[in-house]
Amino acid sequence: MRRLTGAVFQSLDGVMQAPGGPDEDPTSGFRFGGWSFQFWDESLEKPFGKVIDAEYDLLLGKRTYDIFSAFWPNNRDNPIGERFQRINKYVLTHSEEPLSWEHSHRLSGDAAKAVAELKRTDGRDLLIQGSSTLYPPLLAAGLIDRLVIMVFPVVLGEGKSIFDGSRAAGSLKLTEHFVSDKGVAFLSYEPAGDVPTGSFATKPPSEDELELRQKIEEGNW
Repeated sequence: MRRLTGAVFQSLDGVMQAPGGPDEDPTSGFRFGGWSFQFWDESLEKPFGKVIDAEYDLLLGKRTYDIFSAFWPNNRDNPIGERFQRINKYVLTHSEEPLSWEHSHRLSGDAAKAVAELKRTDGRDLLIQGSSTLYPPLLAAGLIDRLVIMVFPVVLGEGKSIFDGSRAAGSLKLTEHFVSDKGVAFLSYEPAGDVPTGSFATKPPSEDELELRQKIEEGNW
């Protein structure tokens, strides 16, 4: 079974759109393309290198695929460009437009079903880059084995998020963490079952609390 990692550059308020450059993804009038650049430093190279330098095939949405296929084939002198050129690119898309980048493969139909079938095939583990629309269905189906989030100290206000749309509730286990010299939090999580709940209350509820609960139950709060 292939393992699937989602690796996300994210602002403090959860936006992951266009971290790399002003022209990367200006859809919906996004104005802050390239927002991660000023926070990048050498201290991030090692933790991020564990992800980007591993052996994997890419799993992409069509828009991220279009962005990557326009950029990376023209930058093969970059180690990431060389790697992306030779590995498989699996693209979830409803479009019939040809996938012209070498080693590209179309996945169609229901996203969760297509990815579940892909994970059962032989091959390298899988890595999501960008591709915000893939996360809600794959998280809901429990198909992401590791979620790597790099949280940058910036608030963007609006833009694409991996948590846009419906998703299933669940808890996560922190497996690795690091904070860079410029305040970027590198956080690696794995699924850890249902959401645990509890209470900090140390004694029975007061009459005032019971009255409030009654209002809430009746919809009068």
